[in-house]
Amino acid sequence: MDYQIKNKNLTVTISNKGAEVQSVKNNQSGREFIWQADPDVWGRHAPVLFPIVGRLKDDQYKYQGQVYNLGQHGFARDSVFEVKEQVPTKIVFSLKSNEKTLQVYPFKFEFQVIYTLENNTLKEEFKVINLDTKTMIFGIGGHPGFNLPTNKETSKEDYYFKFSPAVNRIKIPLKAPLLDWNKQETVDTSRLFKISNLMFKDDAWVFELKDRNQVTLASEKSNFQIIVTMDNAPFVGLWSQYPKTADYACIEPWWGIADTLDASGNLEDKKGMNSLPAKETWQSGFTITFHDVD
Repeated sequence: MDYQIKNKNLTVTISNKGAEVQSVKNNQSGREFIWQADPDVWGRHAPVLFPIVGRLKDDQYKYQGQVYNLGQHGFARDSVFEVKEQVPTKIVFSLKSNEKTLQVYPFKFEFQVIYTLENNTLKEEFKVINLDTKTMIFGIGGHPGFNLPTNKETSKEDYYFKFSPAVNRIKIPLKAPLLDWNKQETVDTSRLFKISNLMFKDDAWVFELKDRNQVTLASEKSNFQIIVTMDNAPFVGLWSQYPKTADYACIEPWWGIADTLDASGNLEDKKGMNSLPAKETWQSGFTITFHDVD
């Protein structure tokens, strides 16, 4: 089932399946900002990733001596959420642990995804409540896909990613689907990263972040811009499907990462995970600002 939040600038449609944004439209121009999930290329819009980000080695992990199987990006993106609250510019989705989740993830929790509209900005917040008696270990992230407005004047290759602040950042290469942690490199991100299909031939570009960061999707041939702002995400992924391709790109704030090539398989040792003590709450998120002034 789909739900909407709306203000004078934007209309946002979100499904209770996965608490996933389906559409963000400019109310004046009618422009659709979100990738429309062509199943022949990439059949999702903006999935929410929980309780892991990326892939596990052999799609499994060990916790307290037991082996659990868990697919890429976890189960939240395919789970049906409950709507806990809805007002015109805000909606709160909730997913609670159940018999099915406990079979693949042995923690009792409530996971909330909260969307709020303010002017031309959509805020996406994650709240994890540990309902268990033990420390909960989890990864979490966003995966929004954005349409690139191409026409006879512009092509996909006219768009770029721009980082702010313009500092050196650590790039962690993927030997798909796992991270090659030992081959990370320092990259000068003061330059523009021009988008091309070949950019993603080795899968996502993964950067380590510190403090507050912005990644802008834009073109010098257009005033169109999408700005993703992350106050404390430790990682960001840039991605578009390859070798199947289309006119879209993803900016993915992550509080977690895929397994590394040398991962032990033990959940307690997994890089990038968050630890939440019993009965406590974790909360973070990011914002997406949409500019459409062509």
